[in-house]
Amino acid sequence: MKSATLERPKENPIEKIATSVYPPFAMLAGMQLDLFTPLKEGPMNAEQIATKIGVSSTKLKALLYALVVSGFLNVKGEFFSNTDAANRFLVKGSPSCVGDIHALLSTMWNAALKTAESIRTGVPQAKLNYSDMSQDELQQFFLGEHPYAVSYGRDLVERYNFSSYSTLLDVGGGSGGLAIAVSEACPHIKATIVDLPKITPVTQHYIDEAGAGNKVKVISADVVREFLSGSYDAAVMSAFLQVLSPDDARCAIRNVSKVINPGGEIYIRGYGIIDNTRTSPQKLVGFNLVYINVYDEGQAYTEQEHKDWLEEAGFGDFRRTILDDGSSIITARKIK
Repeated sequence: MKSATLERPKENPIEKIATSVYPPFAMLAGMQLDLFTPLKEGPMNAEQIATKIGVSSTKLKALLYALVVSGFLNVKGEFFSNTDAANRFLVKGSPSCVGDIHALLSTMWNAALKTAESIRTGVPQAKLNYSDMSQDELQQFFLGEHPYAVSYGRDLVERYNFSSYSTLLDVGGGSGGLAIAVSEACPHIKATIVDLPKITPVTQHYIDEAGAGNKVKVISADVVREFLSGSYDAAVMSAFLQVLSPDDARCAIRNVSKVINPGGEIYIRGYGIIDNTRTSPQKLVGFNLVYINVYDEGQAYTEQEHKDWLEEAGFGDFRRTILDDGSSIITARKIK
């Protein structure tokens, strides 16, 4: 009699996707507890780490081992140590530390969990409304955004030649990190940051903290609905258009175009730029779920939509560069 053959079950893709969320959650908890910074001194056991960060070791141990399998900690016997990545990016005081972004990550991930309800109701369930935030809440929000803004500014001047510019407009500059970084790398440039009146006090705080007041100034205005003053050789929009409706994005570009000198350039950077197919870059298509939960009408827009808006506003020489992280930089030149 022929014996029955047991069919080996195929890999369950649902389970694989569902369990992939735990390494990011472990990373977030480690950042929130700042447990990586004490480990810069060398290996410690769970009790020593717990004492350093002021918690009980009972529950901490589960997190430590989760961070080991996630690639953030090493373990030898009972002693834990940072991996090279943790030392570089998650230890406070490190030049490349991004540990303060945990508040931003928490906000984004909590927003994404509300996707079904936002779609069901047609109303963003994790709406990000700066006008409703206190100054302390705004300060906390931009604490997570600021390191990114600084790195974006440094990256811009490394990628592009800013030597011919003397004036720069940072549209929706938030913490001002991008403009501060550009002015530090290019002392000949005078930068102006424009943002909503509720945000500019936070912007000024970061400018004062950086000692950049002689090179960077702040103006309060609604770029979508108000005409801007001055004239500029270049403008930057970083993570800005994605917060707007299509009509408002068109208006914002048109208003900025009016203060760009002929031959001047615009740089649009962010995670809100996707291919015309709307299916890539894959990471950004997924990240679009955050946008629909936090903005009334904002979302990721296609390359062609950006091109159309820029051409309508008098820009040409359109180029899009896709970066390693999936985000894009769109550049265009004012021709009329």
